Formats: sequence, structure tokens, C-alpha cells
Amino acid sequence: MSSLVRTGPRPIGPELGVGPIGFGCWRFVAMSTTDARERLELALDAGMNLVDTADVYGLDWGGDGFGAAESLLGSVLADAPELRARMVLATKGGISLGVPYDSREEHLVAAADASLSRLGVDSVDLYQIHRPDLFAHPDEVAAGLETLRKSGKTREVGVSNYTRVQLETIAAALPFPLASTQPEFSALDLTALRDGHLDVAMRLDLAVLAWSPLAGGRLATGEDVRPELREAIDLLAERESVDRATIALAFVLAHPSAPVALLGSMNPDRIRSAARALKVQLDRSDVYSIVQASEGVPLP
Repeated sequence: MSSLVRTGPRPIGPELGVGPIGFGCWRFVAMSTTDARERLELALDAGMNLVDTADVYGLDWGGDGFGAAESLLGSVLADAPELRARMVLATKGGISLGVPYDSREEHLVAAADASLSRLGVDSVDLYQIHRPDLFAHPDEVAAGLETLRKSGKTREVGVSNYTRVQLETIAAALPFPLASTQPEFSALDLTALRDGHLDVAMRLDLAVLAWSPLAGGRLATGEDVRPELREAIDLLAERESVDRATIALAFVLAHPSAPVALLGSMNPDRIRSAARALKVQLDRSDVYSIVQASEGVPLP
């Protein structure tokens, strides 16, 4: 029986294609341009051509403030402009410090302009709303995304951290297809699996960009993980001769929505080894053993 792990490219819209593992830039801060370039090139060489950042990245992990991750990536692209052609560049906006969320048209356009300036590019391939603005009408949000797309500042648009109903609503409000959704999804957080989010993504033909597939590293270390889940992953890791992180990535890649697992590690060894997940063999018994161990209750 063939493995459930999906190893092929993932479409984002009709023209963009990305590998099954992406390079997440939440921790892409507090390093030199040389070190940042090394990590980016390692990721690209490993087939991680989706590079996902956001304007708010830089407030954690030793970053020096809002926009720091985009600015560092911009410095890398200024140093090595040829790398831009090797990536599908995605960023996110809509978070406003002290507000905290603002998805009005004028704010999304201003946020995108600021992101493009920090990145040193004229456009990105994918622009996503980072978190839903609960007090913005869907038509107003759609107008902002439409403006960005019509102006050529982004090729495709998507959303991040939306609920299933919010996802359906914004997709219905847009005059063109939504391209992506970015939920948290891992063996430790099955919310998107259980609440219908991934099912809606399949119905709407959306790229699923799964953030924190290693649960912030907890699935790699085993810390603060239910003992039953750690044991289930360890058994599979031993069988497949890989580590826990590799099994955790393979689990995300096994869902029929064909998620892109966004790896956030800046550890060169972790970046190099991520592709091992594509060689893991997981069948239905394996993935359901992980689900049952994660939830801590027998499957009905």
C-alpha cells in the first residue's frame, strides 16, 4: 500500500507551485545577513521554495521590532537578488500594534506598501491577512484584497487564522478565487482537522499552509506532549529510522488537503533534514494512532 504522505508540488492559485515543506520566517531575526542568507539558501536547496513571512515578525525571538524579519529578508535579497526568482514569496499584514487588528482597505494597502518597501520588491506572490478583523465587514476586507491584486502588488491573496465560517465568508465576498488559508495544524493541534477547516479548504480548492507543524518544537523534543502521543510518534520514528520531528511533519503532509508544512526552525541541521519526511511511509493505522494519542480518547 502506498504512503499517505503527499510528496508532490502544491498549487497556490492557477500559476504558482510550491514544495510540500515551506520556510517560515517567524524566527528569521537577530542574525547577520550572511547567516540569514545561508539559512534561506539551505531551505531553497532543500525544495522549500515557499518563503512565508509577515510584517509583525520581529517582536519575538530577539528581533528588534515590527518588520524586522521582512527587513532581514530584504537585506538578503539585496545581497543576492537572484534568490527572488527561486522562491514563492508570501507575506502577511492586518495586525496593527495597539489596535490590534485592522483589515480596512486603506490599512491593508498601507501595510502591503510598507512590507514591499522592507522586502525591497515591487510585488509578492501571495499576500495574506494575518488574523481576522472581527469589526471589518467582509466586503470591506475583500475590497482591500482586490485593490492589492489589481494593482499588481500581489499575484494571489489568502487568509491566516480564520475560522471555517470566516473563511467561507471572505471567499464568497471576493470577485475572484481566494488562493490560500493558513491555519495552525499539527499532531498536537488537530483543530483544523476536526472543525471542518481543512474540508472547506478542499471544497474551495485552497492551498493549506500549516503553521507550527512541530508545535513550536514540542513535537521534536517531546516536552509538554501527552505521553501517549510521544509514544505513538516514537514507535513510528523507530520503525522509519527517523526522528520525532520527521514523523510530525509527515503526519501533516498526509492529509488529503495536501498541506504545506511551514518549518519555522532556523537550525541548519533541521532545515537540511526536513525533506526526510517525504520518504516516510504512513498508512491509515499510523495516522489514526497519532490522532487517538493526541486526543487521548478512543476513536468511535
